[in-house]
Amino acid sequence: MQPHEIQPDTKLCTILGYNAQTGYIRKYFNKVLKSQGINATAIALNITDEHFDFTMSNVAQSKVDRMMIEKEFQQKAVQYCDSLNDTAQREERVDFIEVEEGKITGYCLDDEVNALFEKSEFLDDQIRFVAKMMLIANRWYHAKVDLDEIPLLIGN
Repeated sequence: MQPHEIQPDTKLCTILGYNAQTGYIRKYFNKVLKSQGINATAIALNITDEHFDFTMSNVAQSKVDRMMIEKEFQQKAVQYCDSLNDTAQREERVDFIEVEEGKITGYCLDDEVNALFEKSEFLDDQIRFVAKMMLIANRWYHAKVDLDEIPLLIGN
């Protein structure tokens, strides 16, 4: 989705990373939404290490309520979470956060991705990644999780 396509009813979420604007999260998340005709998009917030602490310290008081975290910040983000799902606790990293009533909850989706596939040990990182984007899009915007679409999303 291009900036001029964002309308007042477009649902928004955020991505935090060094190159969030051009990174894989934005690319594949928005592809999942677009392929299903969902009027939502991920807004990228490119930051450096020196701005990470300030950003995360203030996210609970901001208008941001859903944020995906790029790989470079996934471990550092854990310390800013008030609670974590079981996988995030075990892996000590978060794929995304949600803010509700000023409290930040961090989530890691590794276990959920593994549960989607009969033989998850044979999956490559790109398939796992796109499956995570589908799961997040499903959670936030009720997108369908269709594993058969993964090769199409990767190929485009």
